[in-house]
Amino acid sequence: MADRVEIEKCLDALLQPAAFKDYGPNGLQVEGAREVHRIASGVTASLAFIDAALAAGADTLIVHHGLFWRGQDGRLTGWLGERVRRLMQAGANLFAYHLPLDAHAELGNNAQLGRRLGLRADARFGEADLGFIGPAGGLALDAFAANVQQQLGRTPLVLPGDGRALSRIAWCTGGAQGWFEAAIAAGADAFLTGEVSEPQAHLARETGVAFLACGHHATERYGAPAVAAHVAAQFGLPHRFIDVDNPA
Repeated sequence: MADRVEIEKCLDALLQPAAFKDYGPNGLQVEGAREVHRIASGVTASLAFIDAALAAGADTLIVHHGLFWRGQDGRLTGWLGERVRRLMQAGANLFAYHLPLDAHAELGNNAQLGRRLGLRADARFGEADLGFIGPAGGLALDAFAANVQQQLGRTPLVLPGDGRALSRIAWCTGGAQGWFEAAIAAGADAFLTGEVSEPQAHLARETGVAFLACGHHATERYGAPAVAAHVAAQFGLPHRFIDVDNPA
């Protein structure tokens, strides 16, 4: 057993949410029981994840995408009301960390994705240094794309640029397609993220820099369980990662 307040202090000290201007509140979003016995982690606080976590006996949930976002209608009706209702009826805690969880140098989404792809960042770029970039050693784009597919279980959409060998690869998980120009300015030969929009195809053709869209969910499956496992180990609690698949 652990104290929810102590877990919150641990998470905030680890992820430093006050350092980020984010799209929604980071930290404890739904307050449940003070005593914590079991932690579950996931990418998004969807109803499917909440139900699966509660069925697994978790009383504290840690996610990347929480319930509340800037500019949304905050009334607890419809789908949002149902998610909150399930949590509150169960007396469960929900912690959500968005940009802080992307940015952490060891446990964050970008660091963990890089580790799985064999990438080592030697520099950061973009707002709040969320983008990672590092050496690729002349890797061929086809070989890199094949490794991405194998590691993520998802066929990436590849905009090949001019097909150059890859000396430096930049990456930023999730919906960071708007950071393509910043990655190019940072010296990348390829940029990997979760999503793609119309402008990136033109930029890849005109700059020669490759762009890989690998799935928002697929690229962000690794930070929440890494952080949750770290915290669970500190407090001697069981932890389970629950992956609710999402094709986006």
